[in-house]
Amino acid sequence: MVLILDPEKLQGIRAHAEQTYPEECCGLLVGQWLRQPDGDDTRQVMDCIAADNDWNEVAAAEVGALQQQPATEAAAAKTSRYWIDPKVLLQVQREARDRNLDIVGVYHSHPDHVAVPSECDRTLAWPGYSYIIVAVTQGKATDLRSWHLDEQHQFQPEVMRMGA
Repeated sequence: MVLILDPEKLQGIRAHAEQTYPEECCGLLVGQWLRQPDGDDTRQVMDCIAADNDWNEVAAAEVGALQQQPATEAAAAKTSRYWIDPKVLLQVQREARDRNLDIVGVYHSHPDHVAVPSECDRTLAWPGYSYIIVAVTQGKATDLRSWHLDEQHQFQPEVMRMGA
């Protein structure tokens, strides 16, 4: 699995993460699926769409149900969780399709934490997408990594290549 995006888009993701600190930022990666002759999936990011972090009690309850936990255990602040409103997902998906593109991934930040997916990230992840996580330490983006789900619904590191 390879994710291709240009340096300006990466800088935009980092800036978004720093602007929302100490809360998690989130957004969508819009682009194309590129099938390689070896069968490996490659995603070319054409646009990064910032979204509001709409984490709230309703989202916490839904995540709690998915994780089979009481809502009180799933409840957390926007400093450690994110939620993209499904209406925003649908709107971005429609706009992308009008441009013959797709949503190919999601990005979000981990304030004062490593750029490694959490169990909540894994629970909410969809197969086939790239997941960029930005570590933000004391307001400064320090590490950025991309991940994808394998066949066992476990995150695996994903190669990021710079492209135009």
